[in-house]
Amino acid sequence: MNRLVALWRRIPAWAVDILAVAVAAADAWLYTTDADPLTIGLCALACAALLIRRRWPLVAFALTLPAALVANILAAPVIALFALAVRTRRRWLLFACGALFAAAEAVGWPVTTQFTVDQNWTAVTFVYQLATAAAPILLGQLVQTAADLRARIAEVEATKRHERELYTQAALARERNQLAREMHDVVSHQVSLISVQAGALQVTAADDDTRNAAASIRTLSATTLEELRDMVMLLRAAGTQSPGLAPQPTVSDLDALVATSGLPVVVSGALPADASAPVQRAVYRTVQEALTNVRKHAPGSPISVRLWADEKSCGVTVVNGRATEPPLRLPSARLGLLGLRERAELLGGSLRSGPTHDGFSVHLSIPRARA
Repeated sequence: MNRLVALWRRIPAWAVDILAVAVAAADAWLYTTDADPLTIGLCALACAALLIRRRWPLVAFALTLPAALVANILAAPVIALFALAVRTRRRWLLFACGALFAAAEAVGWPVTTQFTVDQNWTAVTFVYQLATAAAPILLGQLVQTAADLRARIAEVEATKRHERELYTQAALARERNQLAREMHDVVSHQVSLISVQAGALQVTAADDDTRNAAASIRTLSATTLEELRDMVMLLRAAGTQSPGLAPQPTVSDLDALVATSGLPVVVSGALPADASAPVQRAVYRTVQEALTNVRKHAPGSPISVRLWADEKSCGVTVVNGRATEPPLRLPSARLGLLGLRERAELLGGSLRSGPTHDGFSVHLSIPRARA
């Protein structure tokens, strides 16, 4: 049954209209073989009225009544009555139209002749035709009810889907809040201890170099706590109105990054003056990650940071030499360069990294059009 309904829905509307007119014309032809021109014209009008039954079903039904009265045709009035039943919710109107159809079929033309010849047969015919009219009316109402049920089911499914989305968002919010709490409780505690101990070392150190290093550590700890606080706020705001990110670094912040790194870094070159904020942020994060890797894997090595630009692209190249100190055994998730590569791909560029003959290099390239 469902397959038949689906197949019927695939038939174009114009094809259904032509089929309805053809059925009505075939029915009318049985009654107009020897009819007068008026009867033929009324039957033709009734068949043509089926073409407007989708937009004006009541008008189409009214145009079929004269032919039903004169020629006793069935197909055109029944089809028009079905179209009216599908599109209206006024039950009294359907009852009135069904009664008019039954009266037209039972009385016939001329009206005075039918009433004077056999009134009992006219009444019986009226009852039978009223039952005939009930069939398209009930079928049309059934089609209308089925459409209402489909709409209601679609609404219920949409509501359930929305509820599932809300449940998922609530679960993600709980996970984000838990992650935010863990980050705040664990990381901020450790960084705070580092800052406190660096402050104590800054006060008690005997030489200037140690005091300067302790001050640098304390400054970096404070900066880390600020960025951690912003990330925690962002995680806790998931699912609500975001408080927004803190001001993101640009190329102008490279000097401060190099100064606080404590590494022998030489910066040269420049980016285009019209480089966008995402491009500048990608360059800054690339240099930041490269300096972090050098600090862990090749401490003491000379570092060259070259900002460059040509006609098609721009970017940065970071090259470091051989390590002069033992590498630091720090934990690493090995996701830094992967994240930089994904950031570059989002901007339409690329990131290449790998060992050189005496060190390691990181090369970021972004098209000038994106810049």
